[in-house]
Amino acid sequence: MTSPRLRMTGIRKSYGPTAALRGVELELLPGEVHALVGENGAGKSTLMKVLSGAEQPDAGAMELDGTAYRPDGPQDARRRGVAMIYQELAICPDLTVEANVLLGLESAAAGFLRKGTDRGRVRRALAELGHEEIRPEDPVADLTPAARQVVEIARALLTDVTLLVLDEPTSALTQEDAHRLFDLVRRLKGQGVTVVYISHFLEEIEAVADRFTVLRDGQAVGSGVVGQVPHDRIIELMVGRAVDEQYPRTPHTAGGPVLELTNLAGEVLPQNASLTLHRGEILGIAGIVGSGRTELLRAVYGLDPVRRGSVKVHAVVNSAATPVERIGQGIGLLSEDRKEEGLALEQSLSDNITLSRLSPFSTWGVLSRGRLREAAESLLRQLNVRHRDPDQMVGELSGGNQQKVAFARLLHQDADVLLLDEPTKGVDVGSKAEIYRLIGRLAAGGKAVLVVSSYLPELLGICDTIAVMCRGVLTPARPADQWTPEQIIAAATGG
Repeated sequence: MTSPRLRMTGIRKSYGPTAALRGVELELLPGEVHALVGENGAGKSTLMKVLSGAEQPDAGAMELDGTAYRPDGPQDARRRGVAMIYQELAICPDLTVEANVLLGLESAAAGFLRKGTDRGRVRRALAELGHEEIRPEDPVADLTPAARQVVEIARALLTDVTLLVLDEPTSALTQEDAHRLFDLVRRLKGQGVTVVYISHFLEEIEAVADRFTVLRDGQAVGSGVVGQVPHDRIIELMVGRAVDEQYPRTPHTAGGPVLELTNLAGEVLPQNASLTLHRGEILGIAGIVGSGRTELLRAVYGLDPVRRGSVKVHAVVNSAATPVERIGQGIGLLSEDRKEEGLALEQSLSDNITLSRLSPFSTWGVLSRGRLREAAESLLRQLNVRHRDPDQMVGELSGGNQQKVAFARLLHQDADVLLLDEPTKGVDVGSKAEIYRLIGRLAAGGKAVLVVSSYLPELLGICDTIAVMCRGVLTPARPADQWTPEQIIAAATGG
């Protein structure tokens, strides 16, 4: 029996009256990839913050390679060989690759930095990761999201990492980059590094992990060997009940056209996009990252200028409308980048939810905060958002719960046309099913829904029609049952 690399026993952590961890037990073996799965708010990130020294536990004990382990901060953890790569990368985009990798780890002699030696260290770390094409002098701002992730992992290698935590590592990656990341994880495993892999995608876990542990409500409720436990059982452990359908569908019928795009082109992307979205229809847009899908939604919503073509909403052509005008026309946008432009993280849940429509709470120009909070609380319950109260700051929630808050704003806005850009990004399996059911109900109620997603099973599972974007050009939409995953990939890559 291999001795554990890490043993966590009875780990507890509370924030005021909220218990985030309730006596968690976890064992990790040397040279294994261990998947940590669970719903949003189950305690995964908190447990890993305790492991990486970012949080101190209220109770419990940890052992690292047989020695008592209780880091007093992330730097202390890194010195012990434990590093965490967060979903939101902690890098400085205005600095070079070399500066980012060496930050706080520079070597010196007689008071002078040893730049030549340090650059060699950076090159060796990048080569060890199989990414010699990334040059130490490159500005990080010029790198792809996948390359930026490599830079973070290279920094961990400089500290002789033995335990690496990856939190939702593929959330901003293309499919090709995700496969390169899987190869990198396998390479680290082959070198004896223990990797904790946090993901909501069971397909990813099956591709890369050896064992898994499920957290629910701050407790470890199950574990096993990947491939020996059915997906349905893992989902049941995550949500505490059987999930009958991963892609529930509510019967709905398409009506008349609500949104019509004709030869639409932005400043750079999209190049040419035409589609007709009907009332009561769920239309999906597939394509690889960078193909122009997000830019299409931004142009329709008025965030990006339209260079050519027309946008017709409710039979009215207005291609140069502002976002305020689009909101007035009944269009709502769920942004892919919730932290930068989808939410005001320093404001409350109630403010974020009601921001686009305050009129129901205003009398003679005076805003009723009580009515505003009541409306927000109703939507928070409807979407099963884990929160303390409507006055809590959005930035305090987990990523998946933040996504639900962004969705709640569209419901409060009562938009006729919903532009959803990666609507389940960072959302757990159980909550995804709830969102799919909600999208179906909205379509049944006559709403028109345009969904951009990089996850093909999602598009094929919930959409009535699908179009594919390739290099800024949108194919004609056709019924979802007339597409196969292979055909979508071929169309998305120009095959």
